[in-house]
Parts: sequence; structure tokens; C-alpha cells
Amino acid sequence: MEGKNSAFGLLVAASVGAHLLVPARGLAQQDILRPEPCTFNVVYATALAATTACAEAGHAPDQYMLGLMYANGIDVQEDHTEASRWFRLAAEQGHPAAQHSLGVLHAEGEGVPEDDAEAVHWYRLAADQGYVPAQGDLGVMYDNGYGVPEDDAEAVRWYRLAVEQRYAPAQYNLGVMYEGGTGVPMDIGEAVRWYRLAAEQGFAAAQYNLGAMYDHGDGVPEDDGEAMRWYRLSAGQGFAAAQHSLGVMYDEGSGVAEDNAEAVRWYRLAAEQGNAMAQFKLGGMYSRGEGILQDEAEASRWYQLAADQGDALAQTNLGVIHAQRWYRHQRSAAMGDVPTEVDLDLIQQELVLSYMWFTLSAEQGNETAQTNRDAIEQWLSPEELAEARRLSEAWIRRRAPESGEPETLRVPDRSR
Repeated sequence: MEGKNSAFGLLVAASVGAHLLVPARGLAQQDILRPEPCTFNVVYATALAATTACAEAGHAPDQYMLGLMYANGIDVQEDHTEASRWFRLAAEQGHPAAQHSLGVLHAEGEGVPEDDAEAVHWYRLAADQGYVPAQGDLGVMYDNGYGVPEDDAEAVRWYRLAVEQRYAPAQYNLGVMYEGGTGVPMDIGEAVRWYRLAAEQGFAAAQYNLGAMYDHGDGVPEDDGEAMRWYRLSAGQGFAAAQHSLGVMYDEGSGVAEDNAEAVRWYRLAAEQGNAMAQFKLGGMYSRGEGILQDEAEASRWYQLAADQGDALAQTNLGVIHAQRWYRHQRSAAMGDVPTEVDLDLIQQELVLSYMWFTLSAEQGNETAQTNRDAIEQWLSPEELAEARRLSEAWIRRRAPESGEPETLRVPDRSR
């Protein structure tokens, strides 16, 4: 269950944070010489030995703990199949954290077959016992229609149960529901309130959304300084959308002195995580030589990565690059530098690719791409034109399965 790209930035899976099996932090550092209550009068040499012995004796808390150790590779080789075995043993005894963790493994398909209905089953058992992460994740399942029919009202109900205990992912998701008006009346002020509560607990996605609210003056007065502050907190945790937005702030000099080199740094951090808008922006910086040495090959590489994700502006710019390459070769030929027959085929392929990328962008409504596509059509033979259209259709078919995936969050689109 991955996040989606909106026009403004990456929207994370609705239960970010809840799907991390890391409550065992510090487990390996605890006192290793300890008598276990499950086996009286026995002293174990290591924490792993104690945990394993108690787990094998049927002690549910240790079965859960051993599952965490295998899930996270603590004192043992990471092994999700083994983790699922120990989680299941504890879950079948009614251990809520183990029930939730087993649900997570089914939701992610790690160590067990991916099965959203099975994930819902285990989440519900834990949630009914008041286990907060499970309540939050059960809300996620209803929010998106994973393993259950999509039901916004039911999602809100579970989110509310979790936020009563200050669970940050649920606070964030409730903010999303208010911002989009799904399951509750649209109320931007309420969205800001819930984002702020989650952001103040350090939840990166909420920090990003709160920054965006200040950036655009949604539900709060527009304030570049506040936007910058929340973006920076989120970006510092590696949240790609915030890194991109921080790059934009430096690029435009909003809330901070304009600094192209700093913009490049943040764009790169987001781009390397696969953020399409940051990849497009980084391509532009290389193309113009802003904040970094001009490099057409690097510009083309980053545009290609963004274009492959469906970014219309990157597709347009990639089309321009291919057309420019074709034009330069044509000009060289006109000046007497006649290429070989093989080179002629490669040169003409540049125009075929240009037409393909312009077509894909034009299909998304980009008028510049449509104009460019029509302008270069005269330079293509009927066979080349058919090839360009075939490539466009093949690209669209490859992307088609993604369009059927449910959206994880319903944050309204925002301009770049």
C-alpha cells in the first residue's frame, strides 16, 4: 500500500509509522543475566536465549518479542517468515500487539502471502482490545477499501478512537479526512488542528502538510517562515515531499534567501527517493546550470526518471531535448558534415522519441506538448509516425495497472 503523487507532492500511505515493527529498540542492550518469570530458577546467558526459551514454553509476550527480533534482525538474521510464525503463536493467544504485527505482515506480504482481508481480521482483533496502532490501521483499511468495502465513516470512527490516545498517524489521517471532506464535512480549520497535533509529535507527513497549509494560506494565514519551519522539520526526517518543497523555497527565495545550490541539494535528496517533481526540478537545474554545472546528459537523465513516472512537464522537456538533438544533427548535415547511414537512422529515432514524449504529455492536457508534437509531425515519415504512436500506446499500457489502485489519501491537489 504505497503512497501516491499529487500535483504538489508525495502523499504517504495512510498508516505511515504504524507499519514499522520497531518497538524492540534497545532490546539487545537489556540485562542478559536475568531469571525469567516463565521458567523459575533459570538464569540465561543471553537475552535471545531467555526470549527463545520462554517463547518455546508458550509465553505470549516472549513469542511476540521473538517475532519482533526476527522482523527487525535484532540478535538474529532478519526473517519475516520466522517472525510471522512467532507473531501467530502469540496472536492466537490474544496478544494484541502480535495480532497487529501479524496483520502488518499480511498487509505488506512479508513472510506470508499478501492478503488484505487477513490483515483486517488481525487488526480488528487487536483494535477491539483497544490496541491503538491497530485501530489506526483498521481506519486505513476502511479509508482505502483494502480487504473491506471502502467506508469513510467507518474509517473516521476508527481514527477517532486512536486519536483519543494521541496516536499521531491517526491524527494526521483525520486531518486528511477534514481537508478532503471525506467521511466528515470539509473543514480546513479542523484539518490544520489535527495536522498540528500530529506534527508537534514529530510525525513527518503531518509536518509536511502543515507546512503546505502555511505555504498556500489554507486554513491559516500564508506565512513562508512557518512553511519553511515545518518543511525543514519534515525534510530532516527524510520525507521526500518536504525535501522537494524546501528546494522550491530556496529556488524561489520564499521564506529564505534565494540559494540555487541549496535548492539543488534538497531537490537531489527528494529525487533520489523517487519524487517525480524533484526529479523534474533537478533536471531543470542541470539544464539551465543553476546551482550546479550545466549538464545536458544529467538534465536528460533526471527528466527521464520523472517522465517515466508520468510527469507531464518532464515528458515535454524530454521531448524538447530529443528534438534539439535531431535539429543539431540536421544542421551539421546541412553544413557538410554528412553522417553515415547508421547515424541517419539513430538521428531520426531522436525525432520519433520526441514525438512519443510530446504525445504522452499532450494526453495529459499539456498544450505546449501538443503544439510541439504537431510541429514536428511533418518531419516524420508515415512509418516513423506509426512507430512513435506505437511507442506511446505501449507506454500507456504499461502504466495502466497503476491507474486502478485506490488512492491512499485525499489531500486536494496543489500547484507546483
